[in-house]
Amino acid sequence: MQNEIYNKKNGITYMLCGDYYLPELTLADTEPTYGKYGMLRKSYLQEHRKAKYQILLLQGKLVEHLNQIDTEAKDREERLVKQMMEKQGITEELKRQDNMEWARRMNTICHDAEEIILAEMIYTKD
Repeated sequence: MQNEIYNKKNGITYMLCGDYYLPELTLADTEPTYGKYGMLRKSYLQEHRKAKYQILLLQGKLVEHLNQIDTEAKDREERLVKQMMEKQGITEELKRQDNMEWARRMNTICHDAEEIILAEMIYTKD
């Protein structure tokens, strides 16, 4: 009788304990550094993609996944805001001339960029 079994499908090793094989689980060394987008992704996985959440958690890859999503989302948001600013002609000159108009337009751009990030990266079934 084998003392341990490796399941290729889920990547978990099972150890024989008495009459039962129990998963050999360890905590990952990855520190949670994710921010807003990582937390939103975690909530989405917990509520709508429960199996994927459990698999990532059991494999010790959840924190790594959330850190990666958060970093990529922040980078993408920054690029989108810059592109939208250029396309709409929002400059420092506008900021000096009409601060309220600049703030209104920047708020709209930031909101639009965030909506794109949420749709493309956070609330996806990948």
